Amino acid sequence: MKIGFLKDIEPRVSLTPPAHIKYVKSGYDVLLEKGAGLMSGYLDDNYECKKLSRSEVINHSDIIICVDSSSITEIEKFKDKILISNFSGEKNIDKFKSDIHKNNIKAFDLSKIPRTTIAQSMDILSSMSGLSGYKSVIKAAEILPKMFPMMITAAGSIKPVKVVVLGAGVAGLQAIATAKRLGAVVEASDPREAAKEEVLSLGAKFIEVDGAVEDKDAGGYAVKQTKEFLERQKQEVSRRLKEADVVITTAQVLGSKSPILISKGVVDQMKSGSVIIDLASSTGGNCELTKDNEITKHNGVSIVGNSFLASELAHDASNLFSNNIFNFIDYMVKDGKFIDQEDDIYNSCKI
Repeated sequence: MKIGFLKDIEPRVSLTPPAHIKYVKSGYDVLLEKGAGLMSGYLDDNYECKKLSRSEVINHSDIIICVDSSSITEIEKFKDKILISNFSGEKNIDKFKSDIHKNNIKAFDLSKIPRTTIAQSMDILSSMSGLSGYKSVIKAAEILPKMFPMMITAAGSIKPVKVVVLGAGVAGLQAIATAKRLGAVVEASDPREAAKEEVLSLGAKFIEVDGAVEDKDAGGYAVKQTKEFLERQKQEVSRRLKEADVVITTAQVLGSKSPILISKGVVDQMKSGSVIIDLASSTGGNCELTKDNEITKHNGVSIVGNSFLASELAHDASNLFSNNIFNFIDYMVKDGKFIDQEDDIYNSCKI
């Protein structure tokens, strides 16, 4: 079976040299588009496989893989192929579904991998969320006109910055851990009761709000909350935000618009120079003033809308992503054939 890996329009690559070795040992014939790994720090010479043009990779592959569906153009060229990517950013998913069925393309969206034990090693969202959580704190530290840790010098003392993290999933927990390592005082909020213990274990304070809706089948995502709960949460959180130097927001509801946790009125009351990093910007954002893929300023507050900060850590992100992809292929391919498993993983990802 031939597997082709395309060059993406973003920095990450879906095949790294260590992952390539796994494919070869498993008996796959690997085709790579020339220059695919350059932005992730991998030269063509680092890969011991065929480096071909884009059209050659598409024409000669049974399975075609890329990091993001934005890199897929002219869908008719993929006729009768198996296509694997992240389709979460697809703007017109209905048209895309129509096109792939018209061209007999079997497509799988790895952003829909269920958060179950057996699928853990294939979960690209968790892999990328951890990196985004880390990078969100580093980016905030770059923008903030303060240093994170406390420092006592002959010239005087510097107080540690205050960081508030909204949403304690994979990204939020990594943001908490990173901010703590940098010396910040951290508080976090999450409607899930299970998140409290995780937040406290990292040395942060947990902002408690009673009356949250719980759903154990949500796979670690937030679930829709009542208006009454959201109002109580806003009031409880807004008191902290007035004193915060950095706010990291990560709250996303699977299949829905992100909840607004920070209103314009709250931003108006925040300290000048403070920073909001909104990791939910691609689904509307947790801050009312967030603009996706932009840095905006309001009343002296910097608001960064970026759901894909993992792309700025392209080398490590590519390594994790390519391992997730290999584990998915390894699960789906049996005796050289891509099997219709008709199980939870297959049904969740199949478009």
